[in-house]
Amino acid sequence: MSAIAGILRFDGQPAGRCGGGMMEAMQRYDADDAHTLAEGPVFLGCRIKRVTPESVGERLPYYDRDNMLAITADAIIDNRRELFDRLQVRHADRGGITDSELILLAYRKWGRQAPEYIIGDFSFMIWDEKKRLLFGARDLFGNRTLYYHRDDRRLAFCTTIEPIFALQDVTKALNETWLAEFLAIPEMFECTDACSTPYRHILQVPPAHTITVLDGNVTLAGYGSLVPQETLRLKSDHEYEEAFRDVFEEAVKSRIRTHREVAATLSGGLDSGAVASLAARALRKEGKTLQTYSYIPARDFADWTPNSTAADERPFIQATARRAGNITESYMDFEGISPLSEVDDWLDILETPYKFFENSFWLKGIHMQAGAQGAGVLLTGARGNFTVSWGPAIPYYALLFRKLKWGLFMRELRLYSANKGVRRSRLMSVIGKQAFPFLANRSKPDNGPDIPSLLIHPDFAERTGVFVKLKESRIGVNGSMITDPLELRKEKLQNPAAGNRNGATATKLSLRYGVWERDPTCDPRVVRFCFSVPFEQYVRNGMDRALIRRAMKHELPDEVRLNQRVRGIQGADWVHRMIPLWKPFIDELKQLCADPAVSGYLNVDSIKATVSRHEGQPRPEYAFHPEMRALMRSLIVYRFLKRIS
Repeated sequence: MSAIAGILRFDGQPAGRCGGGMMEAMQRYDADDAHTLAEGPVFLGCRIKRVTPESVGERLPYYDRDNMLAITADAIIDNRRELFDRLQVRHADRGGITDSELILLAYRKWGRQAPEYIIGDFSFMIWDEKKRLLFGARDLFGNRTLYYHRDDRRLAFCTTIEPIFALQDVTKALNETWLAEFLAIPEMFECTDACSTPYRHILQVPPAHTITVLDGNVTLAGYGSLVPQETLRLKSDHEYEEAFRDVFEEAVKSRIRTHREVAATLSGGLDSGAVASLAARALRKEGKTLQTYSYIPARDFADWTPNSTAADERPFIQATARRAGNITESYMDFEGISPLSEVDDWLDILETPYKFFENSFWLKGIHMQAGAQGAGVLLTGARGNFTVSWGPAIPYYALLFRKLKWGLFMRELRLYSANKGVRRSRLMSVIGKQAFPFLANRSKPDNGPDIPSLLIHPDFAERTGVFVKLKESRIGVNGSMITDPLELRKEKLQNPAAGNRNGATATKLSLRYGVWERDPTCDPRVVRFCFSVPFEQYVRNGMDRALIRRAMKHELPDEVRLNQRVRGIQGADWVHRMIPLWKPFIDELKQLCADPAVSGYLNVDSIKATVSRHEGQPRPEYAFHPEMRALMRSLIVYRFLKRIS
């Protein structure tokens, strides 16, 4: 992993003198080495943390003198063998070629189409001296970040935002449009414009995009696709299961390529369990053991959640570890730590406000521990819900119902009822409303205030036209307005704004703690395969998420693999953790309400009323109440605004 930076001057002045401040600002990032390259109008820099075997001894920036190409890169390439074959690289030479050199080889052959052939986590910039062209790209999911600033004199880029402010005349000015959307979007991503940031003069290259700088002009262009042209038609369920295992195992194996240790997050569910099981088996052949980290609630937490959920997933996690073998488990309760205690540190790490406070303390803590124990890679299954373990039963049964496929529908309903332990009459009511939504709309209950109306000042919302814009983007006050499960799945995986959020978290945690987060469930090969599989393979024999349940028969224990009755619920104890800090939390919110610097942005009247209702000791079961979430989000925004005012 690397923190990269660079400058291209348009005014004929040498760029080298400007780059020192950026490199100095990046010294806080964990690195094994740092180098720069300055040649006329171009400056390139890199602080590298060596993760893969090929990166040992790698020097970045790298200059190919024969072809007059220079590169600085933050990249791990996962389809090295395929690229070597396409590029006709001799087998004897392959082992010593670094990922950055491989990117240059791809650029020499395919030019600006090169990113279409590359699979992995990457952002890079290439200076093509012959063409006087600066070219770069981010991977399809935006797993590595790339920000830039442009004015009449230069373009500057960096993995993070703060080093760009080290340049003369680059000021921190609030992007009000970004802030309005951050407050108004109820979902976890921040803004519909994938190029924008909270700072008016700082932009970012979106996921699945290239950037070209030529003659002072900046051009962004999308590339690649995750949606296959045809549906996969195989002869049997067994063939689908084998094909799934092949592509998923390859994705896992390619993400454990490191000369350091391998770690993984492990919950009690299907996604992280499948990733950990496959990784543990592959690592055994290398003589390595998989270190797993699992969040558990605070010791004195009384589980208030329903019987159908589990705040403490240890029984399922332990079952997975026993079945897989070759796993060393760590259970972390982060005693004395809460979302409030971590706010300032997260603002330092992310450089932006954030919404995922419920799991912020353990997400950071796991990365810290993995890095301290020498891991180079931290595996996750974060996006598996829409890829490997996708398969919503109710929408599928509603589809069968609408298509009048009564025989199959009644058989599936009977099996699903038994597997879930839910009466068929209750399921029929839910399925009927899915099949005929107009019936549900007639009696839609009032669930109280939504988070956006609690957060954003009505005048600010009207001035920016944010709710009209979000409606055009099919985002309502309670989330996505897309109801078709197939369309929603594609939206969740292809939305570049969501990619920005995930990529920023993964990249900036890696720079802080020296461990690279890698998610096999969003490998493009896996995603394209999962998109190509027919819906009926994902819901079968009364099982939701049926494909992974069948395919992982020999990897996951049945109490995890076949579990449809208990769902893990993370973050249920965040309010409980806040109890010792509740008075200072409330006091700061009262300070917020009296601060004129935020009164034009935040809905102060609503926040005041909410604070008055929750001034006493909080009830832990309010962890997922919209008012509690709104209070915490408002405090995070308040602290961010104070930093740039």
